[in-house]
Amino acid sequence: MKKVELVEAVVKETGLTKADSTRAIDATFAAITEALVKGDKVPLVGFGTFATSKRAAREGRNPRTGDTVKIAARNAVTFKAGSALKDAVNK
Repeated sequence: MKKVELVEAVVKETGLTKADSTRAIDATFAAITEALVKGDKVPLVGFGTFATSKRAAREGRNPRTGDTVKIAARNAVTFKAGSALKDAVNK
């Protein structure tokens, strides 16, 4: 599903205008992003939890040349699906 399709689904479900639905979705994504940047978890009951995890620096290999490459430490975004979402997908 693309963002345009998500906006259409919100319009159909809520009766909001397309512009209002787009702003609501953008605001939701911005709020989740802001919380993750701060290092907070974002639990959405019945859906899942967004969080960040630290990845340590490591060495990798360039698959083309086989040379060793240093990969810097970074924060990764993780998502753990909630049981209601898992159940809905597996029906």
